[in-house]
Amino acid sequence: MKETVRARKNSAELWVSHCYLVTSGDGPDTVAAARSAAQAGADVVQVRAKQLEARALYALTEQIARAVAEASPRTRVVVDDRVDVAAAAMRAGLHVHGVHVGQDDLPPRAARELLGPEALIGLTTGTLELVRAAEADADVLDYLGAGPYRPTPTKNSGRPPLGVAGYPPLVAASSLPLVAIGDVRLEDVSELSATGIAAVAMVREVMSAPDPGAVVTGVQSAWRA
Repeated sequence: MKETVRARKNSAELWVSHCYLVTSGDGPDTVAAARSAAQAGADVVQVRAKQLEARALYALTEQIARAVAEASPRTRVVVDDRVDVAAAAMRAGLHVHGVHVGQDDLPPRAARELLGPEALIGLTTGTLELVRAAEADADVLDYLGAGPYRPTPTKNSGRPPLGVAGYPPLVAASSLPLVAIGDVRLEDVSELSATGIAAVAMVREVMSAPDPGAVVTGVQSAWRA
C-alpha cells in the first residue's frame, strides 16, 4: 500500500504536459530532438535504441540525459528495456530516473529492487488481460504504457490496435496512470485525452518534426482539461 501511494503521488507530479517522448535513432539529431522536447515541457523522455549494445546505449543515454537536464530539470529520463543501463546511469549521478520495461524484460519487482524506491518504472501493456495482470505489481509501478493506438512500423507488438474506444476499459481496469502509444499524432490528442489516460507517447510525430518542441507545445494546447 505504501508503494501504491508513492506511485500515485509520483504520477500527480509527473503528468503536467501530458507528453511523453520516445526517442529513435542514436545520433546528434536524436539528442537535439530530446533537448527541444524537454525545453518545451515534455514530462518524460524515454531513450529507446534497441539496435544498440549496452556500452553504446549507455553513451547515448548519457548524452540525452545531459541535454535534457540543461533544457528542463523537471523532465524525467528513462531507459527502454535495459534495467542495467538505467541503474548504471543513476548510480553515476546522471539525469536518469528509471526504466520502461516490456513483457519480456526484467519483471517490475526485480527492476524496483535494483533501482530503488524513487525510480520511475513503467510497463508495456495493451490488452485488458495485460492491464489486469499488471495490478499485481501496481505497488512497484508508476505507470503503464498501452498500445498500439494504431498500427505503427516503429514497433510490431502483435497486439490489435486499440483506437480511441479501446482506452476507457483499460483506464477503468487499472489503478495506475496509462500512457497511450502507437503512432499517436497531434490531431489525436484531444480525443484521446477524454478517455482518462494520463499522457500520450510519441515517437515519429516528435522525432521527425522540424520543430520537436512545437509538437510538445501542441499536445499541451490540445489536451482537454
